[in-house]
Amino acid sequence: MSFDSLTSEDAADLQLYLGKYEGDRNENGERHGFGQTLLPNGDQYDGEYQNGKRHGSGKYIFVSGKARYEGEYANNLRTGQGAFWYPDGSMYEGTWAEGQRNGYGVYTYTNGDKYEGQWKDGRRQGQGEYIYKGKGIRYRGNWSNGKFDDEGKLITQTYSYSGTFSGEEPVGPGRFHFDTGCEQEGEYVTKRTVRRTNAMREVVHVPVWRCLSLYNAGPEPARPQKSVN
Repeated sequence: MSFDSLTSEDAADLQLYLGKYEGDRNENGERHGFGQTLLPNGDQYDGEYQNGKRHGSGKYIFVSGKARYEGEYANNLRTGQGAFWYPDGSMYEGTWAEGQRNGYGVYTYTNGDKYEGQWKDGRRQGQGEYIYKGKGIRYRGNWSNGKFDDEGKLITQTYSYSGTFSGEEPVGPGRFHFDTGCEQEGEYVTKRTVRRTNAMREVVHVPVWRCLSLYNAGPEPARPQKSVN
């Protein structure tokens, strides 16, 4: 779940001099150093300030009590290392920049799924691994705009597939390795299919595997067998 749309912390930025504050100040009377703030909306911040803004280490607890952030701030935004507990029970721990997940981090979802890897502007971007706990499946490879894309490896309980993906769909050349001891090399091609539901007719394009060679696994690859396709 994305919680970057939370508004209470952002709204609090407009009320920096409101609410109840106990702590250090600079010669201009601005919050500076360590302090504790109870904001008018009920949110609470305990941590470091610099020239009136959250800067350094701190803890921000949202009024609901179900969400909180513990980590580093810069210029009033979550920046650096930090952990965020979301109201749905999910949790992110890693690097932040400009208030969003940026850099390396680990996100644990409420259903037990886990992503560990690179982020950009709150989305999975770059190299990373996603574990689908309930399915016993994991994807390891490149991500783009929150989806696995480009070169990657999909690992299941009985086989693995290495190849190229586009929008989480396999495309082009790839290889299957089965736990039974055989490997297939081939490619995914797009097949045009017509789906009919009630009076509706829909044309869709689905990836279809075309095996080009079949190997027996071993220290030395066996001679390719003729494709059964």
